[in-house]
Amino acid sequence: MNSMKKIMKYLSFSFSTLLVATTVQSAPKNIIMIVGDGMGPAYTAAYRYFSDNPATTEIEATVFDRILVGRATTYPAPVSGYVTDSAASGTALATGHKSYNGAIGVDANKKPVQSVLEYAKSIGKSTGLVVTSQINHATPASYASHVESRKMYNKIADQYFDLKTNGKFTVDVMLGGGWNYFIRDDRDLTKEFTQANYQYIDSYQQLSQINSDQVLGLFADSGLPWTLDEQHPNRLKAMTVAAIDRLNNNKQGYFVLIEASQIDWAGHSNDIASAMAEMADLSETVEWLEQYVASNPDTLVVMTADHSTGGFTIGANGEYAWKPQFIKNLTASPKAIAKSQLTAGFNSEKIAQQLGFELTSDEVTALKQAHKVDQKTLYIAIKHLLDIRTNTGWTTSGHTGVDVPVFAFGDSKELFAGQIDNTDIAKTIFKLLGK
Repeated sequence: MNSMKKIMKYLSFSFSTLLVATTVQSAPKNIIMIVGDGMGPAYTAAYRYFSDNPATTEIEATVFDRILVGRATTYPAPVSGYVTDSAASGTALATGHKSYNGAIGVDANKKPVQSVLEYAKSIGKSTGLVVTSQINHATPASYASHVESRKMYNKIADQYFDLKTNGKFTVDVMLGGGWNYFIRDDRDLTKEFTQANYQYIDSYQQLSQINSDQVLGLFADSGLPWTLDEQHPNRLKAMTVAAIDRLNNNKQGYFVLIEASQIDWAGHSNDIASAMAEMADLSETVEWLEQYVASNPDTLVVMTADHSTGGFTIGANGEYAWKPQFIKNLTASPKAIAKSQLTAGFNSEKIAQQLGFELTSDEVTALKQAHKVDQKTLYIAIKHLLDIRTNTGWTTSGHTGVDVPVFAFGDSKELFAGQIDNTDIAKTIFKLLGK
């Protein structure tokens, strides 16, 4: 009997050892973390209908449908209740710790906690931040800095240079906006990074000219322009391709955070046209990554939202309909359309051309009255017009507490399936990195 127990114990030990060895052996070399900021479940569903081909009878699946694996809770530390901000949720996704709203890389007691990016750097991997906000905004900051408040933008930017991991810069590739915070009267971080052998670029055209594995790329004062107003409409994809091209040079692999930051900003503004355009930019990026992972199967891609923004609803006012055709042909963002009316005076024909459809007499009258007040009022009126045309609803200009979708593909994707918490994403990535 004792011999049988010893045999069973040995077999159990051997199986466990084999399982651990297999897990470590199959751990992904590269980890790509994507955050669709503010991208609650209504956004991915709406994008399916927005991108649907009306010439076919079926509703085509999107990349978001193909890679969906589960959903995550987003609540912050108890001190902040049930609805998170981007700082607390970014900290949860980056470190595996719940914290208070406003916290950047610190726990609820304001003590610094290590992020998955920092740990990846400590074990020899290359690291990157690629965002459409300023690169020292809440989500990217949570992966590479430690401050008590997300509003400490200058200090966050300083920490990107000043804080080191094993004596080296924590982030190798940084692409996004942020001139206002990196080029200041008291400090010019672009010069300091350049003197430290980083390549500094300040235009999208230079993305194809990067020849260093350490690069700082800033393309706007703060956040990038809306994708609807960009000369390069797929700027997130372009930055992602450029970043991974450099990170790939490390034989030990890399960790990179990619954030579609302005889905959230569109949600805050209750701007359905800009929201779907930002979703399209993210979709193009993820589709490219699908092809990349097919050629680099030792790569894991995990994507989620930090929270949902705006209380966005597909259908409103008791009408069972949503009509995305009215936001498919814009040539500029609603904000840019409103701004364009300042210099030349009110021109309804120009607005109709920019929106991509004819205006009714009532719509022209409403926009003309709004124009008489100021640019902000006209912007609100244009967004309201599009809400009515599409039958879109909003419940808030802030965040909501709903669970958010989780997506994954590539090596070890199954570890992120099912109902999880946002902290579980970081905890699992830490394990895959060997911590």
